Amino acid sequence: MIVDLDRDVICAGLADGSMVLIDVREAHEFAAGHIPGSISLPLSQYDGAALVAFASKRIVFSCAAGVRSVHALIAARGAGFDLCEHYRGGFYDWLRAGLPVERP
Repeated sequence: MIVDLDRDVICAGLADGSMVLIDVREAHEFAAGHIPGSISLPLSQYDGAALVAFASKRIVFSCAAGVRSVHALIAARGAGFDLCEHYRGGFYDWLRAGLPVERP
């Protein structure tokens, strides 16, 4: 099962600190702009062990538009994690809404 989360749920989870948003876009995409507070873990370099550090929070995957985040969910499940949520609109949805973007 895959649960599509919308922008309002993402905003609430980030605001109250209950969620960690894992951005699975490539490093250069993340560096060009990302959702404030998100963590970069590119799908091409996926390491399920890195998720252990965030196990105390609700882990949600995000990408550009919602495709790679589903692939990340599949990879996480293959590594033994019971995860099912992703940001269905991803970074493009965030941009379209005019929300703040973080850049290094």
